[in-house]
Amino acid sequence: MQALNDLSQNVHLLLERYQALQQENVRLREDIERQRGELIRTHSELLELQQQNRRLATANAMTAAEGTEEATKRINALIAQVDRAISALKR
Repeated sequence: MQALNDLSQNVHLLLERYQALQQENVRLREDIERQRGELIRTHSELLELQQQNRRLATANAMTAAEGTEEATKRINALIAQVDRAISALKR
């Protein structure tokens, strides 16, 4: 009879541990998804910052090569060209 009680207690303990592990598994999966979302957001920010860095490097290179006044004229011309292209696309 004692062996049966011991077996019953062991089965009960095993089921409790199994449920605890299932809950932990769910929590870990949720944590993975949260971190995956954060990684995607961070990667997107990184790409945007890299693009900004390239634009700034280009602007700085133009400034150094042509002088501030000439670079400003060139940037304004580029902006006007982009504006014309946007207008053309809207038609």
